[in-house]
Order: sequence, then structure tokens, then C-alpha cells
Amino acid sequence: MSARLVLWVLCSVCTWCHAESINVGSKRFTESYILGEILTQTARRAGEGTVAHQQGLGNTGIVFSALKSGAVDLYPDYTGTVAFELLRLKDAPTVEALKRLLAPYGIGAAIPLGFSNTYALAVSEARGKALDLARISQLARQPELKIGLSQEFMNRRDGWPALKSAYGLPHEPRGLDHGIAYEALAAGQIDAMDVYSTDAKIVRYGVRVLDDDKRFFPPYDAVVLYRLDFPGRYPKTWAALQSLENRIDTPAMARMNAAAELDGRPFSKVAADFLDGASAARPRGDAAAERSSFLSVLFGPDLGRVTLQHLALVLASLVPAIAVGIPLGVWAHRSRRTAPFIMAFVALLQTIPALALLAFLITLMGRIGPVPAVVALFLYALLPIVRNTATGLADIPAPLGESALALGLPARTRLRTIELPLASRSILAGIKTSAVIGVGTATIAAFIGAGGFGERIVSGLAVNDTAMLLAGAVPAAVLAFAVQWGFDALERRLVPAGLRLDGARAE
Repeated sequence: MSARLVLWVLCSVCTWCHAESINVGSKRFTESYILGEILTQTARRAGEGTVAHQQGLGNTGIVFSALKSGAVDLYPDYTGTVAFELLRLKDAPTVEALKRLLAPYGIGAAIPLGFSNTYALAVSEARGKALDLARISQLARQPELKIGLSQEFMNRRDGWPALKSAYGLPHEPRGLDHGIAYEALAAGQIDAMDVYSTDAKIVRYGVRVLDDDKRFFPPYDAVVLYRLDFPGRYPKTWAALQSLENRIDTPAMARMNAAAELDGRPFSKVAADFLDGASAARPRGDAAAERSSFLSVLFGPDLGRVTLQHLALVLASLVPAIAVGIPLGVWAHRSRRTAPFIMAFVALLQTIPALALLAFLITLMGRIGPVPAVVALFLYALLPIVRNTATGLADIPAPLGESALALGLPARTRLRTIELPLASRSILAGIKTSAVIGVGTATIAAFIGAGGFGERIVSGLAVNDTAMLLAGAVPAAVLAFAVQWGFDALERRLVPAGLRLDGARAE
């Protein structure tokens, strides 16, 4: 890899990270994408600065951390979520009360959008009719029912743990992405799921929403969370955003969700139509024409951008991993005392779940985007390089090492001219493994606004759009094969023929 290429990658990442703009965040579900787009386009029309939508940033904790750190300036959320999940309150306060409680964090709550999107539990109509289910409390008498819940709902303080306790429910639910839960319910793979009151698929799939007879769920009024310094920095934009107050009622939000999820319309188009006063509803016959084909999405206008972002993430993490991993591997080979600790450390890094590591790095660094993503990918890339370097050096035939010692060569010269070349096949195999793993793992970076092919995968999951999912997964797989092929070609060029033949015989 040339120094010029490395420099280009690092400069690209730095420019990408430090671009000044108004940053609007959103979570990883349809309604949040749409509301994020409405805020983004409203801010953009104010003409006060460059506006970027950091979409699909993951769960509430990640987006709120991004807001506190200044990585995003504002994002849409719900009063119940803020009260229970973020502030750990027992009751949902008013928006004015939320303002006072959030002020110590440098954050405000304002611009009630006009609708409430509360949680609920639902069952298929057929199952509900067969068991005569109408209320959540009746589920306690049906322990055999299979319940599928979104991961966030399963882990929220105002979600499953508290609901289970309040109603005495005996079930052990399975985690399921909200974008595909309705299909699982319709197919009979689950019997009940969590829904939002503005879900577009409630009517389409004919699900039965169970009455919250103990009034467990509080109001979830949609509001805008923002950094307190934002109105002062962008007064025109703030004035434009305030015009959204009480403009979206529950039916309007449900129609917009339906336009995205059922008719396959892009989030940006749904938001633009709302702001322009166009109806979000479409005749059902237009749905097939509206939803893009796989090839049109695959070769869409964002292909160049997400490809470069994905490559930048992989290269920017792989280069420092090589620079650190090879010396660590040499150290592990030469020092029997430190080798177990080095190997245990790099192996432990591989066991940390990607999203957990990203959340930790966001908190540690106070930012979202490519920087924490690159650090996470760097840490994941270490193990194959360190292990293969140590193994390659250990596999050098003893007579060759003794010959180098007999020549009286210094340790550094011995390493550079004899040991590393002899271990080059193993080292290169470790680097190749890290690169291929990095291509796949980099898709997770989209959850924190780092872009790449994962951006398409996350968007496809939100609306259960198979074409969008494949448009992200297929090029990532192709890139992984290309990296594999590229390293095979590099091996033929860099590794001496004799070592390649010996390795082939050994295999």
C-alpha cells in the first residue's frame, strides 16, 4: 500500500469528520427517519447553513449521547421516552418540566409536533379471535404465546421489564427487529409484538391492538430535543423549526409511515411532500411502481459516496492495525512472559459486541461518526494480525534461525532481513483476514452515522425493504471478495515463490 493512498484515506476521514454543518439526528425506525427528514428539510429551507441528517443512529442512548456531545444539534423524541429512559422518572412530566430537567445537560425540549406515539401490544386478529384476547392482562393466562419484541423495548425501563412486572406476564420474549415483526406475526412465527400507535402496518396486517387496561403506558408526545446553544447560533433555522409546532396529527403521521413502509417511498420524499402540503397517501396500485427495483437501488446516486465511505473506514482502520499488530506479534513471539497477556487482550477485544463497543467509544470520545467507528474496526483487526505474526515467526525452521545467529547479525537486522520475510506468508494471511472482517463489520458503523454500505442496510431494515437491504449487503460481499482476491494477488507478488510452495505443500 503506497504512502500516497494512506495519506488520501486519512485526509478523507479527517475532512469527513470535521465538516461544519447543522446535524439532525434520528433513531433506527421509520417514524424517526421521517421526522428527522422533516426537521432536516425545514432547517435546510431556512438557508442558514449546511444541514446534514445523521440518520438511523441506533437506540435512544446513542442518539442522546450524540446530542450531549454536540455530534448532533437536535433530533425528534417522545416525552415518555425522555422521562423514563433518559431521566429515570416515575411519571411523564410536561414539556415545560422536561425543559427544566434537561437544562443541566445543556439540552432543551420544545416544539411539540402535535401527536402522541405510545407503545402498545398487539396480536394477530386470528389469534386474538381464537383466544378472545382484548386486553394485555389476558396474556397472563396464555403463557404458551410466543412474543417478539424490538430490542429497545425489551431493555427499556418503561418497556418489557416494567410491563411484565405490572401485568404479571410469564412469557420469555425473543428479540426481533421492528421492521420485520409484522411479517413474523402474519406468518405465525410469533403471536404478539410491541407496536406504536402510529404504525402503518396495523391496518394492513389487521392486527388486534390490546387494551392497556392498567394504563401502564404513559403519553409519548413527539417533541424536538436540541442543544441549548442552537437557537442562538442559528436563529433563522430555529424560527423555521418552530413553525412545525402542532402541525402533525396522529392520522397524518400514520399516513406518512404508510407511504414509507407500504408504498416504498423514500423518507426524504415523504417529508418533502408533507412540507409542501402534498398528501402522503397513495393509491394502493401505485405501490409496486413506487418501490424501486433492486438494480435501481444498487446503482443509485449514493453508490459512489457509500463505497468511498466504506473503503475509507476499512483502510483507515487496517493501516494502523498493521502498524500496531505486527510489532505486538513480534513482541509476543520473543517474550514468553508477555505473550499470554498480549494474546488474551487482543482476543478479548474480539468478544465485545460491536454495538456495545461503539456505544462505549461514543461516550468516551464524545462524538459519533467515523472516528469511533474507525477505532472500533482497528481494535477488531488486531487479533488476526498479532496471532499470525507470532505464529509465522514461531514456525521458522530452527536451522535458519541458528544460521542467522551464527552470522552475528544484530537482532533488528535478523528480524528485518530474515525472520519477517520468512513469516511473510503467515503475516499477510492475518492482514487479509482482518481486511475481510473489516469489510463486513464496517456495515455496523452506519448505526452511529459513519455511512458506508451499512447505511442502506439500516434503512432497509427500518421499512423491511428487501431491495434496499440487498443493495447494501451485496456490494459489501463483493468488496469482501475483491479484498480477498487483491490480497491473493499481493501474496503472489510479495511472498517468495519457495515460501508459497512450501505453504501449499503444508496445507
